[in-house]
Amino acid sequence: MRKLRPQLKDFIHLDQCELPFSELILFHTYDLLILVRLVREERTNCYNLMRTVQKGAKTIEVDSETLAFAESEYRRYTGRLRVLEGILIDRMGYKPKRIDDKLLKSLKLKVERWKGNGE
Repeated sequence: MRKLRPQLKDFIHLDQCELPFSELILFHTYDLLILVRLVREERTNCYNLMRTVQKGAKTIEVDSETLAFAESEYRRYTGRLRVLEGILIDRMGYKPKRIDDKLLKSLKLKVERWKGNGE
């Protein structure tokens, strides 16, 4: 029996990072890279928000719930990022330090070329 290969998805969105590991490992490597990129961006946004709230707490009254929420979001995205990067390490042998358009275009081209040679 032939093992099914992961297929490229039409669309990747941030919420997919919440999927269980058993579903994430079925994602195509290209899709995982896009998802890691999205999670890294969101994690950075959460970190910046958390730092802003922490600094603002000294000058204005910021309730502890707001600060706790900012911290929990940062921790949540950090955890999901570790899962996704772990899958990439298993597949590629490393996790890309930077996932930019150049890397994604190069991989997409390789995938399309491979498909064109008869799947």
